[in-house]
Amino acid sequence: MAAIEHTVLQLSTSPLSSLSAKVHPLVIFNICDCYVRRPDQSERVIGTLLGSVLPDGTVDIRNSYAVPHMSAEQVALDIEYHHNMLISHQKVNPKEVIVGWYSTGLGVTGGSALFHEFYSREAPNPVHLTVDTGFINGAGTIKAYVSVNLSLGDRQLAAQFQEIPLDLRMVEAERVGYDILKTPMVDKLPTDLEGMEASMERLLALIDDVYKYVDNVVEGRAEQDNTIGRFLFDTIASLPKLSPSAFDKLINDSLQDNLLLLYLSSITRTQLTLAEKLNTAAQVL
Repeated sequence: MAAIEHTVLQLSTSPLSSLSAKVHPLVIFNICDCYVRRPDQSERVIGTLLGSVLPDGTVDIRNSYAVPHMSAEQVALDIEYHHNMLISHQKVNPKEVIVGWYSTGLGVTGGSALFHEFYSREAPNPVHLTVDTGFINGAGTIKAYVSVNLSLGDRQLAAQFQEIPLDLRMVEAERVGYDILKTPMVDKLPTDLEGMEASMERLLALIDDVYKYVDNVVEGRAEQDNTIGRFLFDTIASLPKLSPSAFDKLINDSLQDNLLLLYLSSITRTQLTLAEKLNTAAQVL
């Protein structure tokens, strides 16, 4: 009896499935900024990811830039703009190369395969990074994907996006900025004085927490931690010894300098606006 041959639908098990990516916070901030500044008719923003591939195979994403595109009636990408931006970036950071592309939104969309096909010609094994700029419930969903071939026997049918591990590491200063980025939208941006007031209120709250911790340790209500004690000692030792009058003078001088800069920038903007209007009127006449 003759043996029956079976055609198996298989997913490529290439080394792509074992890739991982690491993204720097600057990339996330840049993507969110491009999303805020997008044209009104655009629903999402896409762009190019720059970085390098580390010796252990991890894709290190360090920079990005947005690329104009159209995906309503047809999928189109401004290739010339993309190449000009790449040349400009590599003049500053020649070691950074294309490692993939990004898009805003939650997950992969219908036109992602066409964009990914273009970037596959620009870089080997590109990474697709998705950033949910909605920050639903104060959490931003950031995922990375690679394309894996779906074949039927020896015939390639399609490409499937497969999620890969993504590492988003931040220092404390970057984490503070990222937490602020995730907060709900406000009606207006705070002024410099309002920002300073909010910072001082947060600083006073942190100082109160330190006072409570020290009092609890001294009175035996909390267990002491030598690491925290050394950190507090180093922090206090790093502060300059100033009298209250000298400290007040330092703060007032700094505040006056900031107000002077705001005044000068306001005058400069007014003069530029006036010059632009005069130039326009001269051209009309």
